[in-house]
Amino acid sequence: MRGRWPFVVLLIVVACAPAFAQATRQPDWRAVEPETLQHFQALLRLDTSNPPGNEKLATDYLKGVFEKEGIPVQIFAREPNRANLVVRLKGNGRKQPLLLMGHTDVVTVDPKKWTFPPFSATRNEGYIYARGSLDDKPHVVAGLMTMLMLKRLNVPLDRDVIFLAEAGEESGGGVGVDFMANVHYADIGAEYCLAEGGSVTRIGGRPLYASVQTMEKIPRPVDLTVKGTSGHGSRPLRDNAVVQLATAVGKIGSWYAPIRFNETTRTYFQRLAGVSSPQEAARYKAILTPASPEAKAADEYFQLNEPGHASMLRTSISATIINGGYRFNVIPSEAKATLDVRMLPDEKPEEFLQTIKKVINNPAVEVTWSTAVDPRPANTTTSRLDNEAFKAIEAGVKKHYETVTVPEMGTGATDMSQLRAKGIQCYGIGPAADREDPLKGFGAHSDQERIIENELYRFVQFQWDVVNDLARTK
Repeated sequence: MRGRWPFVVLLIVVACAPAFAQATRQPDWRAVEPETLQHFQALLRLDTSNPPGNEKLATDYLKGVFEKEGIPVQIFAREPNRANLVVRLKGNGRKQPLLLMGHTDVVTVDPKKWTFPPFSATRNEGYIYARGSLDDKPHVVAGLMTMLMLKRLNVPLDRDVIFLAEAGEESGGGVGVDFMANVHYADIGAEYCLAEGGSVTRIGGRPLYASVQTMEKIPRPVDLTVKGTSGHGSRPLRDNAVVQLATAVGKIGSWYAPIRFNETTRTYFQRLAGVSSPQEAARYKAILTPASPEAKAADEYFQLNEPGHASMLRTSISATIINGGYRFNVIPSEAKATLDVRMLPDEKPEEFLQTIKKVINNPAVEVTWSTAVDPRPANTTTSRLDNEAFKAIEAGVKKHYETVTVPEMGTGATDMSQLRAKGIQCYGIGPAADREDPLKGFGAHSDQERIIENELYRFVQFQWDVVNDLARTK
């Protein structure tokens, strides 16, 4: 019997060889790139501006592509034209599912301000110009291509891989992620999620660092309301509502909440210091000791020159809307302002509201949570930095971008907050862009939104490797 073992082992190896070979196969990326471009341009040319949305245009297109490949599709819609698409490739169930997410709606445009028509998907000098070329159709096409390649190569999976093309992100997610998370969670529930919110920052064409969103600040708008005596504009009144409101807004505008770090933001500045110029690194290191004079100087610099970094350090407030009066010669009886408050995830909302009242220090100013915008869920969930998902992202960044991975707390809002509230570990990733592009008007939501074409292809390959690392049968 002992002499037959080598023969038995050989039979096992031969029998398993096709499966192992299939599991390690890679797409022919030269062939994939033209197909990626075809689908990307097709999606960009669909006007899914929100409002009104019309995301059904995109889900109909995606549905046709998937069904042509024999991949089943589910469509979920709270409103007929605001559709969400879900595709699932089944694994063996050894691990919980992985969710890939991208939103198909885009913000509105003023066509007169665009050099190239905003829904033309024009290719010019290595760029693709279109509304949604950064926010967020790269994630939609990356999800599409990942699912197609997994199916075509018959990659064996330890976990289900789910793709959600969602509606309504640009208006808060009511018809999209809220609807899916609260009504159809069984169809998208997962252990990990990859979505928007991160990016790779380039300088001189070379990646400097890759930011991965592991948490985000929670938007909670606040209303300031002042009621006073109305009267003729020729007779000034001491309780003028406009004057009292302006004073309150001025106090808030010149006040900054104290600096507070969490694991993500502390790690962010530590790692960023390691890849920055000596002058920048000194500021990033100094801010880690908030009580020091050097930190105060660094914070002042951030407020003036790097407002995104200043916002990462604290719960932030920006005055965004002021309403009062209807004629120049009438003192109005009421004036109102709205503040965009972005809270740290562990901020206690009612305590912070009381802090705003103390800063204003005027009982005539009513301070309340606004009902104009439904707040996203306030949660303290932070996606971990020590699990297999973050390690897979770090490995993918090292392979494709040869740089460091920096965890980031998003200062804006994404639809990952609704999923983190459900317990999903979510990570925001994104394609590379040049650091100066937003300042030149080429960033997301700008009038010349564009993506570097080669970086789109690199992002698709990067996501493919992360998904394979997390989901493929080892």
